[in-house]
Amino acid sequence: MATVIRLSRGGSKKRPFYRIVVADKRMPRDGRFIEKIGTYNPQLPKDSEDRVKMDMERVKEWIAKGAQPTDRICRFLEAAGEMEKKTRNNPNKAKPGKKAEERAQEKADKAQALKDAEEEAKNAPADEAPAEEAAAE
Repeated sequence: MATVIRLSRGGSKKRPFYRIVVADKRMPRDGRFIEKIGTYNPQLPKDSEDRVKMDMERVKEWIAKGAQPTDRICRFLEAAGEMEKKTRNNPNKAKPGKKAEERAQEKADKAQALKDAEEEAKNAPADEAPAEEAAAE
C-alpha cells in the first residue's frame, strides 16, 4: 500500500484549516486517512508556534515505513530541521507570461519607431540645407 503524508483541508469557506495526515495515496484529499499526525493553520502568523504542529516521532516512523511526504510537508520538516533542504529549480518562474511579453514587444516597437523618427528628423534638415544652398546659387 502506497502511503503519503499530506494535508487534508478542513475549516469553512475562506477560513482554511489543515490536518496533517497519513493516508493511502489512492484516497481523496479530504477522504479517509490512516492517522492524524498534526495540524496546520495558515491563518496564524508565520512566527506563531501553533501554526504547524506535528508529532515528529510518528512522522519519522511513517517515513521509515515508506510513507512519502508531499512537497508542502517536506517544507515543514525542513523548517523544523528534520530533513535536509532540497534545492528546487523552477526555471520558468522568472519568465514573463504571454501578455507581459506582448506589452514588452509593443513598448520596444514604439521605442524603435520613435528612434527612427528622430533619426529621420536629424537627417532631413541636413539633406535639405545643401539642396537649398545649391538652388540659391
